[in-house]
Amino acid sequence: MLAAKNWQDYELLDATAGFRLERWNKVLLQRPDPQVIWQTPQQSNLWGRVDAIYHRSEKGGGGWEYKKSLPEKWKINYKGLTFVVSPTGFKHTGVFPEQAVNWDEYTRLIQAANRPIKVLNLFGYTGGATLACAAAGAAVTHVDASKGMVAWARDNAAASHLQDAPVRWIVDDCQKFVARELRRGSQYDGIIMDPPSYGRGPGGEIWKLEDAIYPLLAQTAQLLTSTPLFFTVNSYTTGLAPGVMGYMLAQLLPPRFGGTVTSTEIGLPVTASGGILPCGASAWWVK
Repeated sequence: MLAAKNWQDYELLDATAGFRLERWNKVLLQRPDPQVIWQTPQQSNLWGRVDAIYHRSEKGGGGWEYKKSLPEKWKINYKGLTFVVSPTGFKHTGVFPEQAVNWDEYTRLIQAANRPIKVLNLFGYTGGATLACAAAGAAVTHVDASKGMVAWARDNAAASHLQDAPVRWIVDDCQKFVARELRRGSQYDGIIMDPPSYGRGPGGEIWKLEDAIYPLLAQTAQLLTSTPLFFTVNSYTTGLAPGVMGYMLAQLLPPRFGGTVTSTEIGLPVTASGGILPCGASAWWVK
């Protein structure tokens, strides 16, 4: 498992009984996490000092209980990148801090390539991967079906002084966008995919990961240049193991380009226990 150990403005303080205790800069949040199934005693003395707790509803969804007055938005930093944090109605904050392990690898690969690199970031969310690639010198096409998420990503770019970086910000259904890019003959050196388990496109298109992921992978792989750099798939779907994603990449890419495929869980170190909380999975093909 790879753990995002280089944060200063984020910290997973403790995790037990279905909840995370997290520090986002100076703000303490308590959020539910289905992975935290253990019932160990609370080890941090900060549980009683949280600023807000997210409670799930029995009818689905949930909401925040604010213990203290908080700003609607605030900022955190990671290696020169700045992200706007805001508690949403779906418990998220706009940043998945475990993805920093992938941001670091994108940075390393792009800088080591020593040539112009074009990256396609599908299901780009609030732009963590986009900003890491742009800061490393790549030209990036950022695609997400949510107009609000793309706007949030652009705010993050501005906060990171990357508002003038070569980034195309596109609100579109990712499957339809890839199909159009193929017809246009577009090509990319690096591709990042962070698909949801389930979702709807801007036109009501239904996305179900298990049914759609392999056809989309196969189609998107056709957008790679003749000298590609990397292809990454991230997943937060419990039933989609890292090895499954790695298997798909291994069938699609090494026969054409060579290179190597790796897959692993990614996670966050827990300060109180010294353990690592699994948070998702990533599969990489690297030339």
